[in-house]
Amino acid sequence: MTTISQSNAGKWPRTIDPPLADIHPHERTIHGDTVIDNYYWMIDYFKKGPESAAVIGYLEKENAYVETMMSGTKEFREKLFREMKARIKEKDESVPVFRNGYFYYTRSEEGQQYYKYCRKKQTLEAPEEMLLDVDEMAKGHPYYSVTGFKISEDNNLLAFGVDTVSRRQYIIHIKDLTTGEIFKETIPSTSGNLVWANDNRTIFYTQNNPVTLLTEKIRRHRLGTDVGEDITVYEETDNTNYIGVRKSKSGKVIFISSSGTLSSETRWIDAGQPEAEFAIFQSRGKEILYQVDHQKDKFYIVTNWEAKNFRLMESPLDKTGRDDWKEVIPHRTDVLLEDLEVFADWLVITERKNGLIHLRIRNVGGGAASANVPEQGGQPASFEEHYLDFGEPAYMASTGANPDYNSQTLRYGYTSLTTPSSTYDYGMETKEKKLLKQQEVVGGYDPQDYTSERLYATAKDGVSVPISLVYRKGFKKDGASPLLLYAYGSYGHSMDATFSSSRLSLLDRGFVFAIAHIRGGQEMGRTWYEDGKMLKKKNTFQDFIDCGEYLLAQGYTGKGHLYAQGGSAGGLLMGAVANMRPDLWQGLVAQVPFVDVVNTMLDESIPLTTNEYDEWGNPQNADAYAYMKSYSPYENVEVKDYPNILVTTGLHDSQVQYFEPAKWVAKLRALKTDQNVVLLQTEMNYGHGGASGRFDYLKDIALVYAFLFLLEGINE
Repeated sequence: MTTISQSNAGKWPRTIDPPLADIHPHERTIHGDTVIDNYYWMIDYFKKGPESAAVIGYLEKENAYVETMMSGTKEFREKLFREMKARIKEKDESVPVFRNGYFYYTRSEEGQQYYKYCRKKQTLEAPEEMLLDVDEMAKGHPYYSVTGFKISEDNNLLAFGVDTVSRRQYIIHIKDLTTGEIFKETIPSTSGNLVWANDNRTIFYTQNNPVTLLTEKIRRHRLGTDVGEDITVYEETDNTNYIGVRKSKSGKVIFISSSGTLSSETRWIDAGQPEAEFAIFQSRGKEILYQVDHQKDKFYIVTNWEAKNFRLMESPLDKTGRDDWKEVIPHRTDVLLEDLEVFADWLVITERKNGLIHLRIRNVGGGAASANVPEQGGQPASFEEHYLDFGEPAYMASTGANPDYNSQTLRYGYTSLTTPSSTYDYGMETKEKKLLKQQEVVGGYDPQDYTSERLYATAKDGVSVPISLVYRKGFKKDGASPLLLYAYGSYGHSMDATFSSSRLSLLDRGFVFAIAHIRGGQEMGRTWYEDGKMLKKKNTFQDFIDCGEYLLAQGYTGKGHLYAQGGSAGGLLMGAVANMRPDLWQGLVAQVPFVDVVNTMLDESIPLTTNEYDEWGNPQNADAYAYMKSYSPYENVEVKDYPNILVTTGLHDSQVQYFEPAKWVAKLRALKTDQNVVLLQTEMNYGHGGASGRFDYLKDIALVYAFLFLLEGINE
């Protein structure tokens, strides 16, 4: 473990002046409230494109400033990159997945950034068939992403989407696997979401609006026809909903789903009749969410209808309205029913209790007896079922790739803060568990060298907020160690405790890493999410602050050693806590941060804005406007001291546009009264997810770690 020398902390070049952005006042008036925005002009690249030289020039100056300020860490960053890269097994292969007569897998080669998609017929001893060589396809592209990998039912055709810009706008291509030919016909402006009908000639796909990037239409394409003549089988009129298309695991049904935060609707057809008209499963209702899957002679429905934490229902194939739904698993106040995996003879239900995942295995095919599990109220269940449980204090488990409808085996994944990602096969009838593969940490890794804990901090309003943390053995709770606190806290997305080989570079140099499971996520049930959104959003920020205070009070870190990190909506969290409690943090890392909430939510031309109304509110409503203005980081920057801040963004980000963090940094620079540093790093070739290769993203992590280490005086 490296010794921390505080005397070396914060060694920045002090003679370098940061870039100062030009000021061009822009007036915004709504609900009788007038605000002057001095940096609104930074939206120009988004609005006008490459002709906006002033924006590009400013971002390049900021990048040059980062390199200058971090110049003393250049060799250290290279060392960190090599160290993290060296832990990754370069020549590797995924666990094969069986579907429709073939084993599918990906493999990677030493020194290569991407993957090769392969298959073998019937047996793993069969000759390998290379489907896509993405290393070869990506040559000449600074960014390359492949998605939507779908094989036709006759196993002869592959459809896939390609994005070379990093704005999640995919062009669909089709490859003949019998000849190796990639067809000239392509389908542009898609989300990459697609399915094959069972005639092996028809593709259903999701088309995006090229400006707002909203998913607007499900279209039907028949091979060999002009894409301009494709039929729109569904068009979404509610611009707060996302839409998509999928096929049931049974292969019998194609579903179109439309879903927002507060309502959803499903349509369906027989997958063997692609020209049939999609039937509505159940019309959308206010604040009613549901998702559907097919099994034999019935549909299963996971829904929050009269069930805040969701319940499981079923219906016959010919009667799908709510009046015909029959309850299978009832609602429970202490258990969130998250997901359903359907097999011919089994159901696997993903449940979350006390913030942790449990997999519930139910036999619906009449197999051997299993231990009965009591339902709510203590009465034994009438079905034979059991739980697949896990023993660590904090972990993540999930169903993996299970495309074989008739399988008696569940493929699932497991990881924790100390356990590398592991893939298991579980015999649902035999209850035998088999570890197929665990992520190899090259160079050696011993989980016994690290300790994880699950803590609970008391929030300002009395709620207990879970914290998962990990540190290297030998750590002492004396307040001397640095601690990095991470969180997200939005969209009901639960941040589970997972392993990271790159994080070892942080832990081995004395840092504690902690995850705050704050409201706005869904770790503690649906209410946990609802209490951290809309007009209760400030609970998210206060929870995070209270977690930081708790960790200080318990000696996990000390004043001047507490750091925070969050990305996207978690970047909003960083901006909010910087304004609310700037004294609490020695440094903040805000990645692709959503910090200009009001201006973004007022501009419907910005991608995905209208999809967000149910999360943040619509500022055209006076109450929503006033509330989001009261916490929006950009709106609330003040003349006062701020912590050291590293901000990262991508010029082509489709989810949080580059100008939000750029404006925020400019305003911070103009108003803050301290000598702490504010750095803005813009990736000029990437978007929201950063680099597309297997290793390039490690350079971003190396920058973040070097920033933290510099503040702590750690230099090796």
